[in-house]
Amino acid sequence: MKVNTLQESEIIEIIVYSFIAFLLMGLVLIFFFYFSRKKIIQKELEKKDLEIQYQKELLSAVIVTQEEERKRIAQDLHDDISSKLNIVSLNSHLLTTPNLSQNEIHEITANIINLTGKALDNSRKIAHGLLPPVLEKFGLHAGVEELCLEFSSSKAVKVNYENKTAFDIRDIDKHLHVFRILQELMNNSLRHGKATVITVLFEEKNGIKNCYYSDNGIGFEMKSDENKKGLGMKNIESRITFLNGKMTLESVLNKGISIVFNF
Repeated sequence: MKVNTLQESEIIEIIVYSFIAFLLMGLVLIFFFYFSRKKIIQKELEKKDLEIQYQKELLSAVIVTQEEERKRIAQDLHDDISSKLNIVSLNSHLLTTPNLSQNEIHEITANIINLTGKALDNSRKIAHGLLPPVLEKFGLHAGVEELCLEFSSSKAVKVNYENKTAFDIRDIDKHLHVFRILQELMNNSLRHGKATVITVLFEEKNGIKNCYYSDNGIGFEMKSDENKKGLGMKNIESRITFLNGKMTLESVLNKGISIVFNF
């Protein structure tokens, strides 16, 4: 009888310990999943914060670039066109001076015509900088072709351009971003990269247009965030974001850069 009682108590003890063990395991699993989930949520929040910060940086780059462009235009208007028009105005008043000789009238008139012509040329250059007429009238291919010719004409760099796709003239807003991206890249290659050869290629794959850009400049160290996240690159990235595109960048020191973006 005692043996049976002992066996029953042992069985009850085993059941109790097993229950406690299962309970502890359950609590451990609950805490494990709770803290794991908390870490996952925390990482997701950190990722979203980084994305928001990145978007803020892109927006800030766009605003800074726009402000610099406005300052440049205002400076051009004030220093160049405004000053020339002031001189034209002064010369026009001189023509009202009594007893002017024919030579004086001819000289003043010639000066007015000369300054007016220069003011018109400079105003066209400013307008061209805002929206190139060739791009607006004939599309992206013609605009990029002219851009490449302008850089090649400087004799400081040779630009190889090839286009293997067609552009819809109705996508002028989108193409203006592509044009500005190439403009920024070429300026960087010439000023900072010291490149002597630039290559631009447009291709289309599976309905997506790709632009391949490369130069033979000094390049930069890819590990340097300062090089990759300069104002110029942020401006380029912001435009690609507006295009809903993606960009890959590769560079080796003293071996130039290679960029691919789609739009």
